[in-house]
Amino acid sequence: ESVLDGVPKTMPALSYAQTIQRRAARTGFDWEDFKGVLDKVSEEVAEIHAAQSDAHREQELGDLLFSVVNACRWMGVEAEAALRHANSRFHGRFTGMENLSRRRDLDFRQLSLDEKEGLWQEIKESENPENQG
Repeated sequence: ESVLDGVPKTMPALSYAQTIQRRAARTGFDWEDFKGVLDKVSEEVAEIHAAQSDAHREQELGDLLFSVVNACRWMGVEAEAALRHANSRFHGRFTGMENLSRRRDLDFRQLSLDEKEGLWQEIKESENPENQG
């Protein structure tokens, strides 16, 4: 019998990770402080850089996601909601870039990456500063 029993494996992956992390933490299997959590995130990024195969990179990317979800848990943030909001911001900014290029009679697909980045920054700056990230 495990404290992880009963957590549906069919849950969305971010929610599942956060739920099993909460349960594990209740047993005392947790970082002593938030610095340890962030150090783990940094460690996982370094391991991605060092990964030599696609399979190893996939494993390390999964570990990074798991560690970021743990950071969310530590901060009292629901990972699913945080990612949903980030997706929404990206969608809004990207469509804003497309619309801005159309208003300027520019072919968005033909713009250089630097030009697209400039549009991205314009859209970001036009948002409420509290929503930037």
